Amino acid sequence: MTDPTDRPHVLMMSEITADGKLTLKKGASSKILMKYMSHETEILLHTTRAEYDAIMVGANTIRIDNSFLTVRYVPGKSPLRVIPCSMVDIPLDANVLGPDAPTVIAVAEAAPQDRVDAIKKKGVNVVVAGKMHVELPLLMKILREKFGVKKLMIEGGPTLNWHMLHDRLVDEIRLIHLPFIVGGSDTPSLVGGMHINDENEMIRLTLKNYYLCGTNLVSEFDVLYGRE
Repeated sequence: MTDPTDRPHVLMMSEITADGKLTLKKGASSKILMKYMSHETEILLHTTRAEYDAIMVGANTIRIDNSFLTVRYVPGKSPLRVIPCSMVDIPLDANVLGPDAPTVIAVAEAAPQDRVDAIKKKGVNVVVAGKMHVELPLLMKILREKFGVKKLMIEGGPTLNWHMLHDRLVDEIRLIHLPFIVGGSDTPSLVGGMHINDENEMIRLTLKNYYLCGTNLVSEFDVLYGRE
C-alpha cells in the first residue's frame, strides 16, 4: 500500500441499486438511475464534490455519461477534474474538457502524440503517469505533489473502482442506495475487474455510518486492507 502521506485521501462515492448495479444495462448511462435519487441526495453529492480538491472518473464513464463533474445545486468551487485515459481516446467535445472547471488528463508515454497535442489544445493539463498505461499510484503522487490534491473523490465506473481498490488507494466508500432491482448478468456493478480466487482476496470494509437522506439510504464504510 502506498504511503497515505504521499497521496490524497480517497473517497469512493456512488449510487447503487439494491442488486449492486450502477446502470440499467451495459453501455447505458448512470444518469438514467441518478435521476431517481431524492433531491436531498443530489445535494449530498454536490456538497461532497465541493468539499474535495479533485474528482476522478474513468474514461469510459466520460464516453458514456459525458459528465460535467462540477458543483451544482449548492454554493462552492468545482473540484479539479481528473480523467485517467492512457491512450487519450476520449471525445474532444467531452464536457470535462470545457472551461467551467480545471481538468487533468492522465496519459501513458505510449499515447499517440497527435491525440496528446489535440487534447492540450483544449486548455487542459496533461500529465504522463506510466509507460504503457496510467499507473494509478503514480498518478496519486502527481496529484498530491504537483496539484496539491489532499482529498480526492472518485465516482467510478467499475473498472476504475476495481483498479483503485486493487492498488489499495481507497480510504472510504459512500454508497447511495436506490430502491430498484435491474438485474442483468453483464450489467455493470460497483466494482468490475478480475474475479478473486478465494475469500482471502476479499477487500474488507467496516461500516461506520448509515442514515436516510431524503428517501435514499446512505451507507459509509472504511476500507481496511488487512488493518482489521
